[in-house]
Amino acid sequence: MIELKNERNFNKGAKQSFNKTNKEKRAVDTRPAFDNERSFDNEESNCGIVSGRNAVAELLKSDRTIDKIYVRKGTHEGSITVIVAKALEKKIPVVEVEQRKLDFLSGGVNHQGVVAMAAMKDYVDVDDILKIAEERGEKPLIVICDCIEDPHNLGAIIRCAECAGAHGIIIPKRHAVGITPAVYKSSAGAIEHMAIAKVSNIATTIEELKKKGIWIFASEAGGTPYYETDFNCASAIILGSEGNGVGRLIKERSDYIVSIPMYGQVNSLNVSTAASVILCHAARIQREGK
Repeated sequence: MIELKNERNFNKGAKQSFNKTNKEKRAVDTRPAFDNERSFDNEESNCGIVSGRNAVAELLKSDRTIDKIYVRKGTHEGSITVIVAKALEKKIPVVEVEQRKLDFLSGGVNHQGVVAMAAMKDYVDVDDILKIAEERGEKPLIVICDCIEDPHNLGAIIRCAECAGAHGIIIPKRHAVGITPAVYKSSAGAIEHMAIAKVSNIATTIEELKKKGIWIFASEAGGTPYYETDFNCASAIILGSEGNGVGRLIKERSDYIVSIPMYGQVNSLNVSTAASVILCHAARIQREGK
């Protein structure tokens, strides 16, 4: 069993300071680090916050820089022990803190007793996503999120896409959620293995993809059932926002409209659930070639 020590022992020789807003700028603020927004020191404010055991475990497997890992004081069992061991092996500082600081750092996300401070995930270009498919020797399978606003939905979509072997996800810069702690948590670590491009204009990006031989499938009501759709081609699947679905202009630029037939009283699925149905089917078609 790995025994956790306090913050001073983990960071022996390191100087810890907290922002102070009064005139005595050289004085050290001795208030607990979790009191309020000023508790973030300069190092933390420039980092991405990754919360939850699965998400942090996957982060440790990746090549991303991790500055520090916080664990709940007194938590010395199960996957936390494995995370701590891996962090110490990679010479990443591990800090034992109170529950309140973890709650504050994670912004309300269920952190399960562990939060990592890492460099924010780097976005890629759309061409980088196509290159991933080329390097794998596979037909491109891309997910386009048209103004997804709920971080839990985006995280779940990322997880679905990764499990289906998609090569990347495209999200818009505006009117949509970006990569947040809640997205990390909801992806259950899958985000560490998924290329994500952030673009200024989804409609323009679709036209560029079409010029490169990508067929565009919009997931919307009133289209061809997904199980009758031929995905055996370079494909980009569009998933619309929770309230409005795929936008009109985006739909008009799509080559096909794909639907999931509903047989119950409710007329639609959650967007992340719909993503799992269509993506897994498209992935199977591409791999089987029929």
